[in-house]
Amino acid sequence: MSEREQTMKKLVAAILVVIGLLAILLYKRVDIVLGLYSAGIERAITNTKIAALEDGLHIALCGAGGPMPSVTRSGPCVAVVAGSKLFLVDTGANGVRNLGRMGYDPGAISGVFLTHFHSDHIDGLGEVATLRWAAGNHSAPLPVYGPEGVSVVVDGFNTAYSHDFIYRHDHHGDSVTPISGKGMQAISFAVADQNQSSIVYNEDGLKVEMFAVNHFPIDPAVAYLFSYKGRTALISGDTTKIASVEKFAIDVDLLVHEALAAHMLEAMNRGATAAGHEPRAKMFDDVLNYHATPVEVAEIARTANVGHLLYYHVVPPLDLPGSEAVWLQGVDKILNNYTLGRDGTSFSLPANSEEIIHTKMGL
Repeated sequence: MSEREQTMKKLVAAILVVIGLLAILLYKRVDIVLGLYSAGIERAITNTKIAALEDGLHIALCGAGGPMPSVTRSGPCVAVVAGSKLFLVDTGANGVRNLGRMGYDPGAISGVFLTHFHSDHIDGLGEVATLRWAAGNHSAPLPVYGPEGVSVVVDGFNTAYSHDFIYRHDHHGDSVTPISGKGMQAISFAVADQNQSSIVYNEDGLKVEMFAVNHFPIDPAVAYLFSYKGRTALISGDTTKIASVEKFAIDVDLLVHEALAAHMLEAMNRGATAAGHEPRAKMFDDVLNYHATPVEVAEIARTANVGHLLYYHVVPPLDLPGSEAVWLQGVDKILNNYTLGRDGTSFSLPANSEEIIHTKMGL
């Protein structure tokens, strides 16, 4: 038998083996898929993300975008882990689902901090509370912290979900959804002037301070400063470039700050005007005056000497090729220790150290 014939024989044998394996996989596909589902749920329940983290402050973007739909950036939502506790800052659309994709159990959420009451920052709140209740067998409502007005938001969601509370309790009973754990409880704080902060949480080594920012005409609007075992992270919420953020961001390890690229929104305004859609054009123009630009945020980070800057609430969406470079235009001239966030971007700040560890870029 020639060498060519031997090669062909081996090739045919290999093809037959592959066909045989595919046939077995096809025949057993139901058993295989069901086995994967079973193993996946077992791993998700037993391998908890929080338990695997080093003691410290951990920040992850469960939503890195704003109100406009984007492939890589959902509505604003920031996960904060301090020790063994998980909190969310704002609950934008799809945030809690991304949280699950990131390996965090929604049932482990200890509380939510709201920066303000724009729809894109609260529209996932009902889903967060429901998944937390059903997944965690909680006997007390989800605490929702925020400035004055948070009780109106919480009461509205509780009313909207009132039928769902009954349905789920009737179906699953107290062993899964205790009726005492349904919904949310608002914890409201008065907002001090922009030169002062208020402590809104102080337990188990974690201190959370709230202070006013400028998102006029939206009022109140606040930022949160998290401090845990020598590590700090400041989450801006929506704001213009403002002295209060610079003040409270001095020497923080991680500044998580919103930004809107004005030159890109101006281009969108021109497009809407050319299309004859004046309401859309006006909206693109209106938003320019109550957000900070990427360059302005970089200036804040430089002035405050922050350890690292993480951009979130990224506006507009950056789904077109090359758009991220356009959005960041001018930033490199000011700062080099920054990250343009997307869903899943995460950082770890180990306790009592100076390390700033970029643990993941995205989902």
